[in-house]
Amino acid sequence: MNDKNQIQKTSLPYGIFLILLGVFIFLIQNNTITWGNFWPIIILGMGIIFLIVYLFQRQNYPLLMPGSILTIIGLLFLYFTQTGHWEKMNNLWPTFILAPGIGFILMHFLGDQKKLFWIPGTIITSTALVFYCRFWDFLKYLPIILILIGVYLIISRLFEKKHKRL
Repeated sequence: MNDKNQIQKTSLPYGIFLILLGVFIFLIQNNTITWGNFWPIIILGMGIIFLIVYLFQRQNYPLLMPGSILTIIGLLFLYFTQTGHWEKMNNLWPTFILAPGIGFILMHFLGDQKKLFWIPGTIITSTALVFYCRFWDFLKYLPIILILIGVYLIISRLFEKKHKRL
């Protein structure tokens, strides 16, 4: 790909970002929107912009990390500002741990699978799920599921070694 095509491909998401930023500032200046309810949309919008830039530049898979974090956290804050139920943060704070875990998993599956991003992604996501278990009853079976998956992995590894010897 030549430099001109690369510049054109790169300028599209940045152009969209500048247009949206200009519209946002215009709406605030004219009191069409209030800052108190709109600030989570900025966080959400930044996350979506990172994801859009990734769609145009697939080789830049590290953009999936800030894209996923900002999108997930932006959605969480948007929920709180729209519902006014900030007290639910007591139960939903593990989302801050979950967001980078999802980012690592996306980087693994949509980026360079040789880098093994699924390992930190699985560890971080599992940690968030452990903390969610404290608050959500439907996750009470998670320990059993994790134990069964662990047993399966060990048994499959043992059978794999036996078949290689034969």
